[in-house]
Amino acid sequence: MTNQALLVIDVQNDVVTNAVKIEEVIANINSLVSAARLENVPVIWVQHSDDYLVKGSADWEIVNELNPLADEIKIYKTQPSSFEETDLADHLKSLDIDTLVITGAQTNYCINATSNAGIELGYEVTLVSDAHSTEDSETEKAIDIIEAKNSTFAKIGKVLRTSEITF
Repeated sequence: MTNQALLVIDVQNDVVTNAVKIEEVIANINSLVSAARLENVPVIWVQHSDDYLVKGSADWEIVNELNPLADEIKIYKTQPSSFEETDLADHLKSLDIDTLVITGAQTNYCINATSNAGIELGYEVTLVSDAHSTEDSETEKAIDIIEAKNSTFAKIGKVLRTSEITF
């Protein structure tokens, strides 16, 4: 049996404003959060801040549809990877976590960086294919970005739908 943690990355008001299928993604994340809590699997909330997304502002807050508990781990980051310049790895080590289940936003930035870093750091990583989102870029449709990430990540980690995740 592996020791899992559920990561909910950057599902913040401003980050998901233009994200595709965000209602479905948030519903799937809520389902995973509930399942993780029932099995006493740690839920780790990650929030990004930078010059445009100011820590503590309304735009920076996690969306109202998600409800982090006071005793759940919160990671505050300023880089795309949730591991870079944060204490995420320390928390995972203290909890003896070896498997990460990744959800959130934005697929082509922080989800991509964190999932790849997780593999590089030796974790088993499952990307939840229908629980991450992004917005259209100047050159690509969001749906294509999500599909490409799911497809390429499946070569190095696991890619499962919400309904396939077990804690």
